[in-house]
Amino acid sequence: MRRLLLVRHAPTTATRAAAFPADEALDAPGLAAAATLRDTLGSSARSRALCSPARRCLQTAAALGLPDPVVDPALAECDFGSWRGRTSADIHAEQPDASAAWMTDPDAAPHGGESLTVFAARVRTWLDAQTTLDGRAIAITHGGVVKAAVAHALGAPLAAFWRIDVTPLAVTELHAHHGRWTVTRVNCGAGR
Repeated sequence: MRRLLLVRHAPTTATRAAAFPADEALDAPGLAAAATLRDTLGSSARSRALCSPARRCLQTAAALGLPDPVVDPALAECDFGSWRGRTSADIHAEQPDASAAWMTDPDAAPHGGESLTVFAARVRTWLDAQTTLDGRAIAITHGGVVKAAVAHALGAPLAAFWRIDVTPLAVTELHAHHGRWTVTRVNCGAGR
């Protein structure tokens, strides 16, 4: 059985501003928040640590006491293209049609990055490969990855992505049984 804990990275200035992330580092409040989750995860000695290549994820893994995680590009956040570093409010004000297309058409990529369809397929491929593994793994990743993973695990339509909340440092747990996922908990222990 594969027991997979998906942990969204600690908060950053971008998450606090509701901005599409760039590769920002954790700030002091984010590092402090990550330290509070360390005991909640339990012993990491028996877990395989996986991590997005993003700086904020690598720093979260270190703060959680997960040394030398396996960096996996499949755990990276959606590529937001030209929207990186900009707030969703600014995008909506300047490009309302593009913003609406992004939220309603999973094949739209008005920012020049990944569409939701392409992004979710990347996460789905990674998650399906995880069903063939045994043991406990902790993956430090992004809100979008967790949302796409939960939607896939539930067999939900892609539109469900927008209805799943994943706060910084939230823990989502999935178990794989015979090639099929069950959702054990979602968005728990979040350190805001």
